[in-house]
Formats: sequence, structure tokens, C-alpha cells
Amino acid sequence: MPELPEVEVLVRHLDPLVKGQRIRAVNVRREKVIRPTTPEQLAVALKGATLQGVTRRAKFLLFQLKAKGARETFQLVAHLGMTGRIFLQTKKAELPKHAAVVLDLGANVLVYEDTRYFGRFTLDTAPLTELGPEPLEEGFDGGVFAANLKRSRQPIKVKLLDQTLIAGVGNIYASESLFRAGISPKRRSDKLKSAEVVGLLRAIQEVLGEAIRFGSTIPLDYAGSGKRDGLFYYGKPAEAPDFYEERLLVYDRFNQPCVKCESPIKRLIQATRSTYFCPTCQR
Repeated sequence: MPELPEVEVLVRHLDPLVKGQRIRAVNVRREKVIRPTTPEQLAVALKGATLQGVTRRAKFLLFQLKAKGARETFQLVAHLGMTGRIFLQTKKAELPKHAAVVLDLGANVLVYEDTRYFGRFTLDTAPLTELGPEPLEEGFDGGVFAANLKRSRQPIKVKLLDQTLIAGVGNIYASESLFRAGISPKRRSDKLKSAEVVGLLRAIQEVLGEAIRFGSTIPLDYAGSGKRDGLFYYGKPAEAPDFYEERLLVYDRFNQPCVKCESPIKRLIQATRSTYFCPTCQR
């Protein structure tokens, strides 16, 4: 599932492409992804509106729009779920099989595609209200972060997936951050020492920042041909090294040697998710 860095990379790609574009028509092909918004509500709100840009909150893309003649903007909220893609293509090109929503922008269309339909493309902003602070925002309060950990008896890896604690961190970057901080994913959150909390927060920010710089854990080319197909998913920018996943230190490296001590990387299941860690470096 795309996490904060993948969504940030996609936002930076889409923003200059859609800014100033007017929506001429709305085609909802899978109603599930726009719920609780109805197709009629979406069409009424979007048709004739102008895209002001795209921003990010946690793992959500926020399309800022302004209706014709209106002073205030409103938001279209998108979440990629597990398999979502958002991209521009020419109007003449054939739509992909799993295109869920298509916005007519004139010569191009903005396509929201989702193979498994776990994502969202909706006017409903309710999921944004309970999100925690952004870890990369200037002024992030480490004191509040530490206090919230002290109130939790959950294993620290599980707690990091709580989007009310810190927004945008998911399974991949939680494992990576704990490895860099030298903290076992099984440690109880309320048992972390102050210095460990500071080190963990620093590791989270470093891991996320590096992931954004290098692009993504997922390459653009799904077909395996090595050729770019011109569609932007949530992958790496053209100037990034081939695959960012090679830079992951523990995630999906079960039984491979630790990059620090050469002990085999271990895997365990926590809250139905796979956790990867080094048993020596993260005692």
C-alpha cells in the first residue's frame, strides 16, 4: 500500500499538470470508490469546476477545486488503497479496464484506476478529521508524540501504524524506522526511554525524507519490460536510481543478512502485518 512518500511523489507530479484545468464532464464507472458521495453529487460538484492544485494529508491526495463564480475552494479526497493509480492520459487513448472515475479535462482525462476498489475518490472529508500530525511538518511536536506513546501498551511497531498518532507512516516505513533507531518492534510503546523516542522520531523523519527524495518503493514499470509506459503511478521520478526498494534495509528482506551485523533478518506478524527486523541490532 502506498505510504506518505509515494503519495507525496505523486502529488508533486500531478500538481503542475492539473492546476488551472477545468473539469468538463465526470464519468463514474465504479460507484464503490466514491461512497458516500453519489454519482449525481460528484457530477454536480465537479462539472465546470477548476482545479486549483493538489496537496497531501497523510496518505490522502487532496484536489483543491473552485466552482465557477465561487470564492471558496472545496476538496476532492483521493486514497490509492492498495492498487490505486491516478494519472493523465489523452482523451483518445483507450481507458484501462479498471478505470473507476474519469474526469474530462479537454484534450486529456484524469483517470482514477483501482483494480481491487479499496481506494476512495470522494467529496467526503470525514477521514481527514481524526488524522494525527504530519511527521515532516515544521513544528512537529515531539513532546506530544512521546506523551502519546507513554499512554499506549501496544508494541511500538503496531502503534506507529495508528494514524491518529502520526499521519502517513505505514508498514514499510515503520519497520525501516525502527531498524534505524535500533528498537525492537516488540517493545511496548510505554516502555521506550526518552532518548529512544527522540531517536525514533528522528529515524522516521529521515526515512520518509529519503524515500521522497529517491522516489518510491514501487517502480513505474509493472510489465517488467524495462520500458516506461508514460503513465505515472506512485513510482520513482526519472532521475532516481532504478529501484528504491534496493535501499530498504529490512523490509521484505527475510533471511537476508543484516546490512550492519550480517545476522539473518527475521519476520513476524503484528496486527496482521509483516514486520521485518534484525534480532541482533534491535534487541
